[in-house]
Amino acid sequence: MSEKVRKMFYHAYDNYMTYAFPHDELKPLTKTFTDSLSELGNLKLEYLPEQYKGSALSLIESLSSLVVLGNQTEFEKGVFWLSENLTFDVDARINLFEGNIRVLGGLVSAHILATDSTKNRLVQGTYKNQLLDLAENLGRRFLPAFDTPTGLPYAWINLKYGVMENETTETSTSGCGSLILEMGALSRLTGDPRFESAALRALRKLWSMRSSLNLLGTTLDVVTGEWIEHSSGIGAGVDSFYEYLLKAHILFGRDEFWRMFQAAYIAVQRYFRHGPWYHEADMRTGKSTYWQLTSLQAFWPGLQVLVGDIPAANLSHREFYYVWKKYGVLPERYLLDHMMLHPTEKYYPLRPEFAESTFYLYQATKDPWYMEVGELIVDSLNLYARVEGGFASIRDVTSMELEDHQHSFFLSETCKYLYLLYDDSFLGDRNYIFTTEGHPLPVLSSWREKLPEAYIPSNWTYVKSEEQVKRASAMSMRVCPATALECGQGQPRVESACHIPDSRADHRCFNDDDCGVDSSNCRRRSCSIAGYCGQWLFI
Repeated sequence: MSEKVRKMFYHAYDNYMTYAFPHDELKPLTKTFTDSLSELGNLKLEYLPEQYKGSALSLIESLSSLVVLGNQTEFEKGVFWLSENLTFDVDARINLFEGNIRVLGGLVSAHILATDSTKNRLVQGTYKNQLLDLAENLGRRFLPAFDTPTGLPYAWINLKYGVMENETTETSTSGCGSLILEMGALSRLTGDPRFESAALRALRKLWSMRSSLNLLGTTLDVVTGEWIEHSSGIGAGVDSFYEYLLKAHILFGRDEFWRMFQAAYIAVQRYFRHGPWYHEADMRTGKSTYWQLTSLQAFWPGLQVLVGDIPAANLSHREFYYVWKKYGVLPERYLLDHMMLHPTEKYYPLRPEFAESTFYLYQATKDPWYMEVGELIVDSLNLYARVEGGFASIRDVTSMELEDHQHSFFLSETCKYLYLLYDDSFLGDRNYIFTTEGHPLPVLSSWREKLPEAYIPSNWTYVKSEEQVKRASAMSMRVCPATALECGQGQPRVESACHIPDSRADHRCFNDDDCGVDSSNCRRRSCSIAGYCGQWLFI
């Protein structure tokens, strides 16, 4: 299976290098290219540059995948081509979020992989931190976007001229709350605190705008700091905000990030979750608004694995699996209340989120069923999306009509997670955090305010069972199940991240809505005939 995925990656990569490089992305049906960096997130295709000729976006996105696949030679070629040819002094208006996760994240991750002294990935003495210099140059071009009364960044920045006159002040929660990993790493590597400070200020401001229910909306105004769209969920416009709170805590060790994430996670479980599904709700009231599944939500089980909430992750993942099986791939939007496709958003642009969660769940459980799910994904992609010139997005999952676009994230994420599912040797001796674009950042003691025991590979705890010895990290022991609740006197009580308390302290109830989620095993509690909350379904 790993060889199957390897062939998939190189079919996509080689065709990009043949027909599209150094432009941004491949058009596999016509074997041409698109300079799409200025189009990402630009639904109305406004202010497109005339002179922009691409930034080798798909090559930048492929560098870490080449390392995961063990191709040091092609990695080295890519690093030195970018070192000599890439420039950001171009009159191009780009989306800050997309530029951050794809370009800045790709450069920072590739620099770290290139300078890993234990691997000798590049010819000795030939690499002089050129990718880091490019990342720092790009980061400086991002900084004017944060010059707002609130500290929340504009969604759009011109790489040459900064924020354009009369630029829109609307942005998304993801757009201003998912910058801390890449910009924090850039500050750690360069010693320039401005990048992390700007991202942290924006994140803190965004968190201060949460409702009394600890929920956030989807879109907001960066000048006034007012919400524009109050309905929210775990999908488009919000997804990576939750992801980066937890991953920033793991990477940088700030308890502040953990406190934010835990409060946000419990709110999601309380107001968005409906059995295995997650609908959308109004941030002010918690009342449901849209009952829909979006393909971007498929990242959530993977995030729950990092928290240690494995039963809930498995439950949600299986629902996405059933929808994939039903249509052959995962449609962009599925209406839960009608159990049908959204009438217009019936496409599948080769998204990685389902493969990502499958990889995480296999790592957590070692259940071979997840390998079978991965095989289903691989076979579907080869059956429906593979064409002579690469891999094409699917315009309509009911007819499998194709669209002439191979997104760069197919190379940076989809193929990477599928490969790691079958060959995880890249992860062998180091802990990595993957950004929302799939770029690995190592968990380093020098980046942390303090290094807790949770992330040191030598500090694995072993939980014995009759059948086998299971490896469990201190992080998973910390949050779910909350085994530390049974602490001795004087020891702090650690509450599970999935815990939702019952509505009343005496555990009385009128219906199931009055009952929460148990802290010891993350199972939903229900109301008995006698009017008490408990795990009656499991007795």
